[in-house]
Amino acid sequence: MTKYTDTGKKDTRSGFGAGLTQLGLTNPNVVALCADLTGSLKMNEFEANHPERFFQVGIAEANMMCLAAGMTIGGKIPFTGTFANFSTGRVYDQIRQSIAYSGKNVKICASHAGITLGEDGATHQILEDIGLMKMLPGMTVINTCDYNQTKAATLAIAEYTGPVYLRFGRPKVANFTPKDQTFNIGKAVLLQEGTDVTIIATGHLVWEALLAAEELNNQGISAEVVNIHTIKPLDDEAIIKSVSKTGCVVTAEEHNYLGGLGESVARVLALNNPAPQEFVATMDTFGESGTPDQLMQKYGLNAASIQEKAKKVLARK
Repeated sequence: MTKYTDTGKKDTRSGFGAGLTQLGLTNPNVVALCADLTGSLKMNEFEANHPERFFQVGIAEANMMCLAAGMTIGGKIPFTGTFANFSTGRVYDQIRQSIAYSGKNVKICASHAGITLGEDGATHQILEDIGLMKMLPGMTVINTCDYNQTKAATLAIAEYTGPVYLRFGRPKVANFTPKDQTFNIGKAVLLQEGTDVTIIATGHLVWEALLAAEELNNQGISAEVVNIHTIKPLDDEAIIKSVSKTGCVVTAEEHNYLGGLGESVARVLALNNPAPQEFVATMDTFGESGTPDQLMQKYGLNAASIQEKAKKVLARK
């Protein structure tokens, strides 16, 4: 049985907003930039409290990234805010050339990631962003699982020097990690120990992994659950340690299986401890319009799919 309890569903974007609000009070170097989505990114309170440190750039995401890069030269710590699609795909050249190449201390904060953006459909959903960002040299990539962890991550990245991509979502999801946790960039969190199969999950799929592990346990299958909140730098040691014990692994993410967490895990295992692996992810496809629950079910991003893949990978041991 899992020891984690859903204390009440909350959206991860509100965790970002709460963290940014706290930073506004504690770190005078933090500035915020938004591309006409202040309410959606929950940046309203920061804007109200610190209007001189908030910059509404309008629907001009490329300009926002270049402005943020310039602000770091004066010692500011810019947090940019827009949807994940517009935080990456629309401005990849500006991020690569103006932020990553010169290692600027910009925090790229991306909401409405994955297919749980929902009804806005494929043009606004993005399932490639983790791959895009993790391939940039020097870019730290973080994908949080709930409100509490997102708030903690927002606070942590302000203390970290270097470019960061922080990915979070729109819908209200289970809030189950500790309220006053310390967020350690690059360190996986072992949520549940097991001996038969490792489930490595990130973002919205972490809670689904815990639900799957509980059901597998009821069926006599001991599942270990690892929360990979930092996809780059990846906690290779934690992955190797867990899979060496269980002998097989399922990776779970709200992202294309090409370029995401699963491929990063596969690389670590191929180089250190080859083992059977199954992927819970979207299979090289765009999303579509629908409610978050409908889309997660259609694309197999849920506890039921994790259970199915766990049994499949166990048969391959």
